[in-house]
Amino acid sequence: MNSYIRVSRRSFLAMAGTGTVGPFVLGVRIGRAEETANEFSPNAWLSIARNGETTIWLTKAEMGQGVYTALPMLVAEELDADWSRVRVVQAVVEPRLAEFFGTGGSSSMKSSWEPLRRAGAAAREILIRAAAERWNVPVRECETEPGLVIHQPSGRRTPYGTLVEAASRLDVPEHPKLKERSQYRLIGKRVPRLDTPYKVDGSAKFGVDVRVPGLLFAVVARCPVYGGKVGSFDAQRAKAVPGVRHVVPIHDVGIAVVADSTWAALQGRQALDIHWNEGPHADLDDVRIAKLLNYFAGRGVADRNDGDALRALKTCSRRLAATYVVPFVAHCAIETVNCTAWMHADKCEIWGPLQHAGGLQKEAAEITGLPLSSIMVHTTFLGGGFGRKAEHDFALEAVLLAKEIKGPVQLLWPREDDIMHDHFRPASRHFMSAGFDPQGRLSAWNHRIVAPSLRAQWDWGRKAEDIQRGLDKWATEGPGDVAYQAPNFRVDYVMAPTPIPVGAWRSVYASQTTFADECFVDELAVVLGKDPYAFRLDLLGNASPLHSAVLECAAREAKWGKPLPPGRARGIAVCKYGRSYAAQVAEVSIDKNAQVRVHRVVCAADCGIVVNPAIVEAQLEGSILYGLSAALKGEITFARGRCQQSNFHDAQILRFSEAPEVEVHLLKSDRPPSGVGEPAVPLIAPAVANAVSAALGQRVRQLPLTPARLKAIQATRTGKSV
Repeated sequence: MNSYIRVSRRSFLAMAGTGTVGPFVLGVRIGRAEETANEFSPNAWLSIARNGETTIWLTKAEMGQGVYTALPMLVAEELDADWSRVRVVQAVVEPRLAEFFGTGGSSSMKSSWEPLRRAGAAAREILIRAAAERWNVPVRECETEPGLVIHQPSGRRTPYGTLVEAASRLDVPEHPKLKERSQYRLIGKRVPRLDTPYKVDGSAKFGVDVRVPGLLFAVVARCPVYGGKVGSFDAQRAKAVPGVRHVVPIHDVGIAVVADSTWAALQGRQALDIHWNEGPHADLDDVRIAKLLNYFAGRGVADRNDGDALRALKTCSRRLAATYVVPFVAHCAIETVNCTAWMHADKCEIWGPLQHAGGLQKEAAEITGLPLSSIMVHTTFLGGGFGRKAEHDFALEAVLLAKEIKGPVQLLWPREDDIMHDHFRPASRHFMSAGFDPQGRLSAWNHRIVAPSLRAQWDWGRKAEDIQRGLDKWATEGPGDVAYQAPNFRVDYVMAPTPIPVGAWRSVYASQTTFADECFVDELAVVLGKDPYAFRLDLLGNASPLHSAVLECAAREAKWGKPLPPGRARGIAVCKYGRSYAAQVAEVSIDKNAQVRVHRVVCAADCGIVVNPAIVEAQLEGSILYGLSAALKGEITFARGRCQQSNFHDAQILRFSEAPEVEVHLLKSDRPPSGVGEPAVPLIAPAVANAVSAALGQRVRQLPLTPARLKAIQATRTGKSV
């Protein structure tokens, strides 16, 4: 449902004001870059108080990526606000204020770049007009400095706060003039993050920090087998635990225990003595999953089909084929999922670390039977999201419990729940093949992706036309954007459903498909006896100057081709993600125990205009470390229908001591910001794998790059058993 209340400008100002004369408030529609404002229209609010303080309402979730600082910079830049007097407030999801509150897909900056700057520019124009009218001078003679309007000929100046009342009576310009880049005071500067002080002094509020009067705490006992259900349980044993207040069955989920504390709820859960009906997937294991994926590896549905790659491959004078294997991977955010819900008589309030609070509002309305206007969703800081917190399962459980107990409840998923019942990055198989003409030129390329469909598991996704015909275009987005030149180029997809729940994982499918694409290109270079970097440039030709530019920058800064210390090797990879381009070079070694050590990673990126270089660099660095964790350690396995990992001892992430030196080089660009939270993630696995392959002298085609896997590869060369 997309609805909003239409009000006149004066009515809105009266509604939003505080006191006799309220602050000047400007609302501006923000739509995703790919969609029109008519399709969804969330709002950002800009408020200037009479004391000169500027408040900017944030509609995107701050989960470590820096939007709490970078997005207000856009408004403040065009407004010429005094940055020292800017205050940021996370907006509540409420229909009168916004229609879309969602964070993901590296979209926050690229979708906000134009509208937020226009919001600031419009406010600035109104303030200038208000001052010009007060002074009875032409508008053209007035300018601004941070927090001030200045009349240049007379030298008169007045703070923004003194103009609030007059500005509130003026119409908002529809087409305000934006600054030229040469006029920027904030954009492009290393402005310190506004959320850092709160996180250092402990005042930052995350989901588990929420406290409301009468709050109870809950955990849920879940069947360890996917698709299993509750057989029997002993509610009285759980209620006998001190502090336990309620035992609540949740349909198709499990049994919730609600108590005075999380500890009491955990003890009550342990006392439930549940017997599970494990259902049809009790014998699910890795072998069955592998067979399932291979079984579906027949002819796929083409997403890109230039020429006739399948036919050309049959006639090529030289061919190469390889299969790449990628496992299920958990999100492993440091903050586990949690949510607080409070069901009142006529409204429901929700607090939590949420990536898509707007979608949650709609689902909560369906569960409670309340209108959208009665569902108030508050987004807290997120201790990492990575796509997991775009799901609503944990939040809807909290809403169901609040409805049942008729009061406030905070639901927590302990680490074991968070990992074992995650919506995992899908496992996949990538069947690659390429052929060359007699002159050694690439003639045919075929990439077949076999993987579960993320969108087919979502109700809205099932209705999409491509899903109906067996194609998940999210899975083919990266391979479809490959810029290597071949007259016959095919990318197709085979939908391979499994019982395992899957979800968006930072960069979605690109972290798998780029691994296959970029490792396969390396294989082709080796077969032809060519340098992998030079071979890529040759394949790119003039097709994509931005691909070539980041590739050349990464190779140059990594000193590609220069001698390395003994025992080390380099690997390289390049890709486009969304509208951003990046390349990486990884420098690795392998010790006597077959443990991979990544010493250095050089990343070059073109992500459009850089609003805050420090934030962009941190995002790319964090992306590399997150992707490296998965490349070296990330693997979820199954036996007897159960996830075999449960906490950080066996679902490991990169330790400080394992982190490489990371260099980031940002290319200058005149393009609008194109997203930076994910483009570096897909590259680290192939860059490292290509370096490992060079060090071993044998190809690595499966993730993660564990010592056991590398020993097995080495054994095939030596003939030794593992």
